[in-house]
Amino acid sequence: MDILVIANLRSGSADAGLLEFVRHLVEGGAAVTIRLAAPHAPVDTLLKDAAAFDRVIAAGGDGTASSVLYALKDRQVPVAFFPAGTANLYARNLDLPRDPRALADLALHAPPSPYDLGEMTVAGVSKGFFVIAGAGYDAHIMAGAEPLKPSIGEGAYILAALQSARSWPSTLILTLDGKTVVTEGTAVLLVNLARIQFDLAVVHESDATDGVFEVVVMKTRSLADLVPAVWAALLDRLSSYPDRPGFEVHTARAVEVIAEPPLLVQHDGEVDAPTPLSARVLPGAALVVAPPRHSRV
Repeated sequence: MDILVIANLRSGSADAGLLEFVRHLVEGGAAVTIRLAAPHAPVDTLLKDAAAFDRVIAAGGDGTASSVLYALKDRQVPVAFFPAGTANLYARNLDLPRDPRALADLALHAPPSPYDLGEMTVAGVSKGFFVIAGAGYDAHIMAGAEPLKPSIGEGAYILAALQSARSWPSTLILTLDGKTVVTEGTAVLLVNLARIQFDLAVVHESDATDGVFEVVVMKTRSLADLVPAVWAALLDRLSSYPDRPGFEVHTARAVEVIAEPPLLVQHDGEVDAPTPLSARVLPGAALVVAPPRHSRV
């Protein structure tokens, strides 16, 4: 098996296990090519010959994973992962093992399955996301966490949230599959995979193979306002499936967001220009190597 590894070695702090992971791939009979990706740089040129490989492995965080998947959208090249970022939300949602040997075994032997991708356009530039894109409060947290991640890891998100403890709502004009909804909120989340930091689910019903986003409008203005929603997410683990207080939830295949005042935008942890933004689901565009979906809780 010929495997191409796209590695962003400045993503998070899990790089020490990458060589062990590659060693297990080679011991499993794979021929491995490693290409290094510069932080925040496009990976398209590194993947021009991806069809010549049996599998591509994205080694990095959420931004690396989504950029590799988007570059290979609809090309029918299976993509496996080595989580090496700060949050690694895709790894939580896919229930990827943490052990390098188990990851290598999965990458070599697990059958790929089609997953939806999100495509977002802001300031005239289109980008892909696999987990969540958003505008508003979450984007400010991502921006605040960025300089802190190398030193304190996932704690950077907590500190950034505390520094952005209160936010003010914008008037939101949402176009959802052609239907206009006018509301207010401090953030809009486009959810493809629902589990975020600390293994909490933004919404309790989300399926990255159903061809739609969950479009979540956050009404909460402070960290204290978020407590009921966090509690509801914790209760989900008991299969209670309560509503999320302070959240307004829609579903749509295509979304346009206009905010007044404008809101900062992020996709899978990468901070972008402010709204307006448009997004659409690319159904089954990603061919993902992961544990079987039916095995997840």
